[in-house]
Amino acid sequence: MFTEAGKALVIIGIVAVIAGVFLMVFQKTGVPGFMRWFGNLPLDIKISRDDFRFYFPIGTSIVLSVILSFLLYLINKIIR
Repeated sequence: MFTEAGKALVIIGIVAVIAGVFLMVFQKTGVPGFMRWFGNLPLDIKISRDDFRFYFPIGTSIVLSVILSFLLYLINKIIR
């Protein structure tokens, strides 16, 4: 039981490291065209005033939830 949980944690850690490197590289070089949608979906709420900014990324959260759910489903199928 613990070996399966350990494998899952290692895989999640590797994915997190890859995602972190991916984000750091694109912060330095600029966001490529295929990533411009991130944070700019129709359900993302942005309110900007003179001294106030509010951002609530509902659409981006939904898309990331679907992607992560699919990845975890695949990882679960591979492990078992």
